[in-house]
Order: sequence, then structure tokens, then C-alpha cells
Amino acid sequence: MSPRVQFVVLFSLVSTCGIAAVRADENSANDATTAETAPERYVLAYQMQAGEDLRWQTMHRATIRTTIRGTTQTAQTSTDSFKRWHVTSVSPEGDITFVHFVDQVKMVNKISERAEVCYDSAKDAQPPAGYENVAAAVGVPLAEVQIDRHGAVLKRIQKLVQPQGNFEVPIAIPLPTEPVAVGATWDEPHQITVQLADKRKKQINVRRQFELMKVDSGIAHIAVRFQVLDPLVDPSIEAQIIQHSSQGEVRFDIEHGRVLGQSIAVDKRVLGFSGPASSMHYLMKLDESAVDASALARREGEAAK
Repeated sequence: MSPRVQFVVLFSLVSTCGIAAVRADENSANDATTAETAPERYVLAYQMQAGEDLRWQTMHRATIRTTIRGTTQTAQTSTDSFKRWHVTSVSPEGDITFVHFVDQVKMVNKISERAEVCYDSAKDAQPPAGYENVAAAVGVPLAEVQIDRHGAVLKRIQKLVQPQGNFEVPIAIPLPTEPVAVGATWDEPHQITVQLADKRKKQINVRRQFELMKVDSGIAHIAVRFQVLDPLVDPSIEAQIIQHSSQGEVRFDIEHGRVLGQSIAVDKRVLGFSGPASSMHYLMKLDESAVDASALARREGEAAK
């Protein structure tokens, strides 16, 4: 091989190695940049221990204003309650079985031109007429539920069947099955049963959509939105699902794997649900927050004084 050819070959090898080295450096830099800019992902999963009790205080306010043939009626409901999950077992896979209780409830109902009706389970030995089923549900097992670590219901056994029990209401906030970054969304489809004008039942397909809005000090802030998937052409059906048309926020403790609280609201109107001159306006606000056992004991002690 001539000196000139040897030089060309050597130059080509050096150039190729140099280009490869530069590309390797670029790839390393790109990988480092990607690692630095990739959004952090969070594992949202329920974590509980057998024998523990999780408690929440719930404040629910609702107003329904209906107008039919020129007559308007307003119904207002105020409910304060304490609900409890008593965890009976946790499987090696993380499936959680608990018994659902309502330990205390205070209700105030007011309907136009009628006397206000109140019931406080902590004070009233006998409930007023029409509240017998409410009183019967206080302090007793309502349901035994098994969920997986992401909130999917694996089993549900009703311990107390109420005449107007709504078993379609989800009992646990569903969580994503994979780690998620801020901005990620996931859905929970389900069905709501409504009654048609001819008394037949119909299933309406709906879903709750969730979005991880932010994570602050280990608390995930999750937006909740209700969506109807079927076209609604009948206002009477829309009026039956109006109370589900909520949106709000859930606060989830990532480290301890449980819901700290939620704030949900509805403000919706339906026209023509009972004739062309009819209307319904539904306002609802729900605030729920976790309560530790010591704080609850102090509150009950103060109330007993």
C-alpha cells in the first residue's frame, strides 16, 4: 500500500472514530437532557392495614327548585355525616376488604310552605316520620366491599338494603393502573338506570373522567368531571341524572395511599322535564375531609358536655 493510500485509510478511520465519538457524546447529552426534562410519574394506589378505621366527615348541601305550570317549589337539604371504613383484611396482592359504616348523621330538610324537619342521630332517640330508614342505617354495617389497590370493586355485599338505596354510586375513587405524570387522564365508565314515560327502565352510559392536576407536598390533586356518553333528547331523563352531573377535586395522599378529601359541586338547569313550561334547577355542594380518631374523640367529648 502506498504512503498516500495509507494516509487516506488512516484519515478515514480517524474521521469515522471522531464522528462516532461526537455522536456518542451527542446521544449521551440528549439522554441526559431527556432524563432531566421527562415529567415525574407517580404511583397512585390505596394502602391500608387490616384492623384500621378510616373516617371522613361529609357536608352535603342541595337545593332543587322546580317550576311546573307556573307553580314553583323549592326543596333544601342539609346533611352532615361521619362515614367509616373498617378494614378487615388486606391480601398479599394489595386487595382491600372493608365494611362501610355511617356512624353519625344530622339532616335538615325544608320544602316550600312546609315546616322544617330535622333529625340528629346523636341526640334524637326517635326519628321523625319518614326518617326511619335513615335512623336504621346509622352505626350498622351497610356493605362489605373488596377493592383492588387501584379502587376497582372486586366484590360488594349489601349488609343493609335500603328501599331507595342507590347502589350505582361508586364507593371508591378509581386510580390509574400505571404510574402517571401531571396532566394524565383516566376514565371510569358506568351506567345509570332511568325510568321512561312508559315505566320501562333504561341504562344511560356515563363516565367520570379524572385528571392529575398537580402534586403538592405529596398530595395529588385530581380533577373530576362527569360526562354523559349517550345522546339525551328527553328532558325527563336529563332531570333524573342531574344530581350526578358533578365536577370538582379529590385530594389523595400518595405516601399513605388514601383519600384526604374531596370537593364536588353541581349547578345545572333542565327545561321541559315535565311539560313545555317546566324547569328544574339543581344546586349541590359536597365537602368531605378525613378525620383522625383522636380528633373525632375530642369532638364527641365536647359535644357531650
